[in-house]
Amino acid sequence: MLLTITNTAPDATDLGFLLHKNPANLHTADLPFGKARVFYTAAGSDVCSACLLLEIDPVDLVRGAQQAEDYVNDRPYVSSSYMTVAIGRVFGTALAGNCQKRPELVAARLPLRVDVEVIRARGGGEVLRRLFEPLGYRVETARLPLDERFPEWGESGYYRFSMAGETTVHDLLSHLYVLLPVLDDEKHYYVGDDEVEKLLRHGEGWLSRHPERQLIVSRYLKRRSSLIDQVFARLLDDENAAVEAAESKSERSTLAEKDLERPLTLHTQRLNQVATRLKERGARRVVDLGCGEGRLLRRLLADRSFEGILGMDVSHRSLEVASTRLRLEQMPERQRKRIDLIQGSLLYRDRRLAGFDAAALVEVIEHLDPARLAAMERVLFEFAHPRHIVITTPNREYNGLFPGLPAGKMRHGDHRFEWTRLEFAMWARATGTRFGYEVVFEPVGPVDGACGAPSQMAIFTLADRLTDKADRQ
Repeated sequence: MLLTITNTAPDATDLGFLLHKNPANLHTADLPFGKARVFYTAAGSDVCSACLLLEIDPVDLVRGAQQAEDYVNDRPYVSSSYMTVAIGRVFGTALAGNCQKRPELVAARLPLRVDVEVIRARGGGEVLRRLFEPLGYRVETARLPLDERFPEWGESGYYRFSMAGETTVHDLLSHLYVLLPVLDDEKHYYVGDDEVEKLLRHGEGWLSRHPERQLIVSRYLKRRSSLIDQVFARLLDDENAAVEAAESKSERSTLAEKDLERPLTLHTQRLNQVATRLKERGARRVVDLGCGEGRLLRRLLADRSFEGILGMDVSHRSLEVASTRLRLEQMPERQRKRIDLIQGSLLYRDRRLAGFDAAALVEVIEHLDPARLAAMERVLFEFAHPRHIVITTPNREYNGLFPGLPAGKMRHGDHRFEWTRLEFAMWARATGTRFGYEVVFEPVGPVDGACGAPSQMAIFTLADRLTDKADRQ
């Protein structure tokens, strides 16, 4: 396996300081599966190229527990998780973003080029571009034949791969460390909880914004759903995080509201928008009414500014799923004290709902019979009486834009009604006036000029709170 990093900035040999490898020397490191060697093919003021050559010992591969059944394989020749281990070993200081002799170089963006002689790309050259181009690289690929002596055999799944861009050496190594095994879609070692920490550490600052983060996380963790859940729960604390963990197989097979909306990732946008608005209003103690399986709770829990979180749902089964997904039983005690789950109904007064700064009802009210809305209004606005209330509900006007949704049919079989924007505004303003709340409205999701957004949000704030704020200013 051969990987080359080239710097073409003035004083190009600064690359040697960043990699902690003197261009005048040959550097060798012993690994459990072979040897890693670093040498330079150019070391001038204009061009400096450092090569990482990984020599795999096939005998060690056969002896290894993970490869015992594979007497013939492509591992000795294809850049993969073995190369990732080598990068961590020989370039570990640079990967950590350290440079004692020239610390000012760590943050320097340099014109860097990477050449990888052979890489297996599951999904083809398109996957190479999808993974690296959003990070600012120009990508070049050349697909290799199965055997250069016999071109009639056709092309293989292997590529020569080059990319170039202005970036720091630290970021470049972090991208390679994460994405090389993602391209290969295989790892030679067991994937456990420590892989979550490695992924989050080396993906810090870019993974949460990457448009292919779902693919990256899933492949990096070998599709282990419990580990994927951990990663996305922690990524949700990033400002631009916008992806949930993968749905279970049974959920994906059910045609329901979120299946119609998934092409727009509307459910994700909705939850992120609600969490953001709660934070902007300074809420510290929040109750999620109709919390379901805990997706909003997970977002709130990831943000330490929310000190107390309560999830309530009428379904005991949903609460069990929420508890499992949030890993409440394994949660550290300090974190566990921040959150609780209770079973209850929005139609009956409940003292446990009092004393919160804010309440959220995300796609809940449309599941209530219209005749019971008045009871919900009193329970929430009069008795629970939080400072802020955030409510979202579908916009019926947008339904015609969903492919596969028959005309006149609601998005979910359990919906009792779906309001237009005018109907929702009339209800929200009347309810707010009756209980002393001001209300503002926001669209959720892409806005169509004629139909509005697919979902709509009302944010209620106690009128006396607004008055007090104005007096203080």
